Amino acid sequence: MTRELMKGNEAVAEAAIRAGVTAYFGYPITPQTELLEYMSRRMPELGRAFVQAESEPAAINMVYGAACTGRRVMTSSSSPGVSLMMEGISYIAGTELPAVIVDVMRGGPGLGNIAPAQGDYNQIVHGGGHGDYHAIVLAPATVQESVDLTVLAFDLAEKYRSVVVVLTDGSIGQMMEPCEMPPYQELKTKFPEWATTGAEGRDRRVLTSINLDPAAQEDTNFRLMYRWQEIEANEIRVKQYYMDDAKIAVVGFGSSGRLALSAVRAARAEGIPVGLIRPITLSPFPRQVIHEAAKKMDSLLVVETNAGQMLEDVMLAGENQCPVEFYGRMGGVVPYPDEVLDEIKRVAKGNLDTQGHPRDRWLKRMQRNK
Repeated sequence: MTRELMKGNEAVAEAAIRAGVTAYFGYPITPQTELLEYMSRRMPELGRAFVQAESEPAAINMVYGAACTGRRVMTSSSSPGVSLMMEGISYIAGTELPAVIVDVMRGGPGLGNIAPAQGDYNQIVHGGGHGDYHAIVLAPATVQESVDLTVLAFDLAEKYRSVVVVLTDGSIGQMMEPCEMPPYQELKTKFPEWATTGAEGRDRRVLTSINLDPAAQEDTNFRLMYRWQEIEANEIRVKQYYMDDAKIAVVGFGSSGRLALSAVRAARAEGIPVGLIRPITLSPFPRQVIHEAAKKMDSLLVVETNAGQMLEDVMLAGENQCPVEFYGRMGGVVPYPDEVLDEIKRVAKGNLDTQGHPRDRWLKRMQRNK
């Protein structure tokens, strides 16, 4: 394979094309728009379907309809746009359809700004839409991982008839890095038994998320939960760095995990025994990995570009086996590795105030530093 210099958004689009996506439906929003623009050119060139919808709710419902055919379909958006898609995402999950969604996060809440942030964690990882369902959520930290996880997303979506979200942010979407593209996959010509491919010569198939019988609806929910247990057992992905002799573990995902790795390396150069746990699957969350790490660590330090959304999951996984600290920036402000390094040094010196929630302690420190 040859390495190409590509922007993150465009690399995701090309990866989806090579993974055999048949139809893309989307609506422009910064910092995700290059993905849609790339699709608008490449999909018609290849004889595949591209539709710029009139809105984000329209786009996700087009995905819903196309997914019923059993073909590989996707959409992409950014934080406010994804919020508008949540009802449709819940419908897709309730109908047990495979679909891929790319969320290139930006600063919020509200319209916020177009700077990179990670404030979508809760709405994406913890359901977002109504009802009892889980989406598989993949968090790349590089352009190459964005490519690899996009291809994986389609495979997982089909394997588990699930919504799969590739969760990036403006940093990864806009940066340019060398990456290797996978070979082109053939478009599907055989479709699953549930797919609505035309009823000529067979009984009609009905795909719907409405179920007026509560007992039957509960059966659907149980089926989703049992399937989720299978996903939790088989699909957790996480990367660990310098953890063999670490006494402090930094936990960060996506671009925060990336910049935390720079800080960890700098701390290592100063003799501080620190490592990094970078979850790649945010859902299912690598609870057991963090649980086992917490047994051995003097402390955990969670780093995010939000107000501590993954923090809650780390605390639950750690089960109070060691102190948990937090450092975050919000609203599209991206911390420098030196900021994280200062936090690592503070934790290494035992300069911990263990009274109250880690988020409250962080807010006090930030207020003092203003």
